[in-house]
Amino acid sequence: MTTHPYIHFQGNCAQAMTAYAEIFGGTDLQMMPYAAMPGGDPRQGADQRMMHAQVRIGDGVLMASDFPPGVEGDPQKAVSIMQVAKSVDIGQMWFDRLLEGGNLIHPFGPTFFSPGFGMVKDRFGTHWIISALA
Repeated sequence: MTTHPYIHFQGNCAQAMTAYAEIFGGTDLQMMPYAAMPGGDPRQGADQRMMHAQVRIGDGVLMASDFPPGVEGDPQKAVSIMQVAKSVDIGQMWFDRLLEGGNLIHPFGPTFFSPGFGMVKDRFGTHWIISALA
């Protein structure tokens, strides 16, 4: 069994997933707008909103979508995605990039359980926990 995080956005899924692919060195970024689904989607905004997106990050896959056109959703508020870096320098770089335009929750720095740990809500509304291996 494999678990994949699946996060939701309010119309900026494509921008978020492109940013995450760049920040984390993700590969195989795939996106499908609602308008491209079989039969299409005639709703206003269907060509800009993503029905499904995914990017491979390390050994995992991060998946996401926009809420459908005309649907008000509640983006991720009580969920964080944890990403573990191989080094403090990489963790710090990820953290700094995610913090651009976002909000600091816990500054990145050493703790009793990690040489580098921090929490941030990025500009897309996603909560991240970044930790570095010892």
